[in-house]
Amino acid sequence: MTNYLNDIVNEIPSKTLAAILADQNQPLKLEEIDLPSQLFAGQVLVRVHVSGICGSQLGEISGAKGADPYLPHLMGHEGCATVIKVGPGVQTIKPGDLVVLHWRKGSGIQSAAPKYRLNGEVINAGWVTTFNSYAVVSENRCTSIPMDTPKDVAALFGCAITTGFGVVENNAKLKMGESILVFGAGGIGLNIIQAASLVNAYPIIAVDLVDERLTLASSMGATHIINNLQCDIKNSLLEIIGDSKLDVFIDNTGIPNIIEFGYENTNDNGRIILVGVPRVGNNINIFSLPLHFGKILIGSHGGESRPERDIPRYLNLFNNDRIKFDKLVSDRFPLKKINEAIELMKNGNSSGRILIDI
Repeated sequence: MTNYLNDIVNEIPSKTLAAILADQNQPLKLEEIDLPSQLFAGQVLVRVHVSGICGSQLGEISGAKGADPYLPHLMGHEGCATVIKVGPGVQTIKPGDLVVLHWRKGSGIQSAAPKYRLNGEVINAGWVTTFNSYAVVSENRCTSIPMDTPKDVAALFGCAITTGFGVVENNAKLKMGESILVFGAGGIGLNIIQAASLVNAYPIIAVDLVDERLTLASSMGATHIINNLQCDIKNSLLEIIGDSKLDVFIDNTGIPNIIEFGYENTNDNGRIILVGVPRVGNNINIFSLPLHFGKILIGSHGGESRPERDIPRYLNLFNNDRIKFDKLVSDRFPLKKINEAIELMKNGNSSGRILIDI
């Protein structure tokens, strides 16, 4: 182990290849940028191995939440990395550790955000970024995992798995035998379906526009699938649950009329969980009275997951073959082709999660 750590220390670079969002609605720019010259309290230098792409990144690029005041900046919020060096005060991880990189706060210090440079100009970054070969991240965005954990799987624990499972556990509080409809069967949606299957919900209904995603959803535990381009969703839902209404409706799209459909088709004690984020200005129109008598409408924030608690629990399920990942990853790209990966995801032509080999 000592030789291994020496090798890590010796490879500390001064530069890193990074995908930069310089302008909204434009391709990311691949540049070699300067790493910060020193680590401050709570900062950690990591070598990124694998990153996922989440719908949040598509929203950042398109400006779904409005104008971005931090341009230009680095991107990515789920990944797997090896710790190279730690700054003052870091106690939860050490050089040589394999870690999950996640955007939800975990244990340890929340550091100052790092500032990278390109040709002397500052390139901003948040507390974690994963679209770069080396990254300076905050201690509380790293969770140590066993060294033999597959790196592909580890990357998904940064968002796709913890968010999907957290939505079921913490937001929906789904119980055995309750009905659930998941609108949008992408990376997070598939994990919501898988978690719903683990708690024996029924029926588990997956809705999407893409047949390949629905086929994948079936393999992850969906008991019924609906392609809402090919049939009327209201009639299809009536055929599945009859005159009953849903116990839980999960929206991964952020589209107002879909959210309104979910609100209208859940029962008096139903839970409508919003995972997808509507574009700024896209408001929903609902009759709010049922909210006073038991119906719940909430927005999820990463499934309210706690990485230091939840990642070990979910990893235990994986290690004991209780959850599936073999089909969850549908496409892989090298970092230099990240714009191709983003286009594939944007066009809806990817059935599962896309991974970037860093």
